[in-house]
Amino acid sequence: MDLETPLAKADRVYKMYANRLSKLGIFKLEDFLYHIPFRYDDYSLVSKINKVQPGETITVKGEVLEIKNQYARSHKTFQRARIEDDTGIIDIIWFNQPFLLNVIKKGDLVSLSGKIKKNLNKLTLESPDYEVIYGDGENIHTGRLVPVYPETRGVSSKWLRRQVYKILKNNDDKIDEFLPNFLIKNENLISLKDALWQIHFPRKIDEVEVAKNRLAFDELLLMQIEGLINKEKWNKLKSGQKLEIKKYEQKLEDYIQDLPFELTNAQKKATKEILSDLSLEKPMNRLLEGDVGSGKTVVGSIAIYLAFLNGLQSVLMAPTEILAQQHFKTLQNFLSPYGVRVSLATGSEKIKKGEKFDVLVGTHAVISPKINFKNLGLVIIDEQQRFGVEQRTIVRQKGENPHFLTMTATPIPRTVALTMYGDLDLSYLNEMPIGRKKVKTWMISEEKREGAYKWINNQIIKNKDQAFIVCPFIEESETMTTVKAATKEFDKLKKDVFPKLKVLLLHGKMKSKDKESVLKKFKEGKCDVLIATPVVEVGIDIPNATIILIETAERFGLAELHQLRGRVGRGEKQSYCLLFTESKNQKTLERLKALEQVYIGAELAEYDLKLRGPGQIYGTLQHGIPALKIANFSDFPLIKKTKVEAEKIYKKIGDYPKLVKKIKGFESHNVSPD
Repeated sequence: MDLETPLAKADRVYKMYANRLSKLGIFKLEDFLYHIPFRYDDYSLVSKINKVQPGETITVKGEVLEIKNQYARSHKTFQRARIEDDTGIIDIIWFNQPFLLNVIKKGDLVSLSGKIKKNLNKLTLESPDYEVIYGDGENIHTGRLVPVYPETRGVSSKWLRRQVYKILKNNDDKIDEFLPNFLIKNENLISLKDALWQIHFPRKIDEVEVAKNRLAFDELLLMQIEGLINKEKWNKLKSGQKLEIKKYEQKLEDYIQDLPFELTNAQKKATKEILSDLSLEKPMNRLLEGDVGSGKTVVGSIAIYLAFLNGLQSVLMAPTEILAQQHFKTLQNFLSPYGVRVSLATGSEKIKKGEKFDVLVGTHAVISPKINFKNLGLVIIDEQQRFGVEQRTIVRQKGENPHFLTMTATPIPRTVALTMYGDLDLSYLNEMPIGRKKVKTWMISEEKREGAYKWINNQIIKNKDQAFIVCPFIEESETMTTVKAATKEFDKLKKDVFPKLKVLLLHGKMKSKDKESVLKKFKEGKCDVLIATPVVEVGIDIPNATIILIETAERFGLAELHQLRGRVGRGEKQSYCLLFTESKNQKTLERLKALEQVYIGAELAEYDLKLRGPGQIYGTLQHGIPALKIANFSDFPLIKKTKVEAEKIYKKIGDYPKLVKKIKGFESHNVSPD
């Protein structure tokens, strides 16, 4: 077996565990080596038995004098053992681990690591980690810095540790250095083999950082090179849909002039970049990033209109029915007066047999085999990360290498976007439409809660406004009693706080038709206050909603809070975002304060990334962000460094065959923006 062996073709044990390991992202033997510990237990203090002290975390080694099961009155078992070294004897106790008698036998030499406790004036080692010592075998579970891994049901750190050690040992001579020597020397990196040994089995904690630095460099460099490979392959594609622009310049100008608002400078720049792409023989492959309400759909509509003038069809694919319907209405308003036929296809809205359209808007229903395109020239996907690679590929195959535009409201720092989507060109809308009022944002402490409720009540009654109240959880968690739960909050607010208002509840566990019904009522003004979980983060456009109150705001990332804030301020009225927090932590309060001053999503995301790291800020909101196993998206200097090196190497990629081999599927890469 080599490192590329899939678990399905490996030893029987791996086959048995394959399903569980897939949840940890382990599919082949090499993946074990890149399953990185998240902490290390320090069992490196090895002590003689007569020297141990209460409260110490130590390792002792000795011979097992006896080991036996004992039964408590509750019918539970505990396991007692006594071990001896050349200085004395110590008692050991484990709880409810009867299998230990099959593992540890009388006469075995064992190494035990744990905390010394004093019971009835007697020193005991309680529930220690253990391993039986055979010959000159190296300790991996005790007597050293012991790696602790992310686990899943039925897969313990101890089991993972054994596999990693075995795979490293068996493949020690097969771990091939793939980075060019000059790069290792210039960047002061250790060898790949040393990095893998040190990240899993460090002799001292300093070695971990050195190893991480090497592996993070590798991960980002490979990601950057893959992006360059994909980009070049895409650029070699010929589209059968080179669009004529000069011929239709006046019509495009008229369309833009007739819009009910003036385009921002950012929209004008993005439009210019997109039209330039559409005029080329190679298909466009561009990411249009912009905050909620920054006018991405309008820019998309200009591209759709140009495709129509060139006799081509377009498709716009959205992740939810609500968002699809919203896009449908927007495009209908903009494009129908110009003779563009706009149709809708969703799970509940079927397209009529033989219906003719110039642009089809919908959910994944647009890729149904029943829907045929005569001449598909432009594919627009909103929130790409919410679709699978397969879905995106199918929609692309419905035309002859159509132009591809991805839109996202997910605030991604520019550096991160260029790394993750290295094969896409980036257009960025960093301005809000002219005349759009900024949403006044205030942080509200617990003492001002009642006053805030009264103010909301008055605003709704006086101005006929509507409000969102967002809670992090659906039901109250026993372990997080301070966190407001939507269901509990709904009952309280409806009965005690807003008894004269119409209050409804919306959360992710509701059936689709129930969600649609609640949103419809809210949109039609039949509901004053909508209590919701973050399910409202994307795709709900209620121009009359002017207030959003976010409970336990410290539990959200700034990027997510910013997107939630984007639910209001979509009409002409002044809108407000109230951040409720019970936190007294100064750093937390400073982080939330940033929302009172900063209104650009990517800036907030970058600020949050530096403070909190990617795991917390990207959460469910940005679950499409590719996961990094070792590197960190907040390490901007390393991202920039690897980008520069990737571009240098790529110019002479043929000189580095080992690096080429390392890049997944270099030859078989699917030519796509996926």
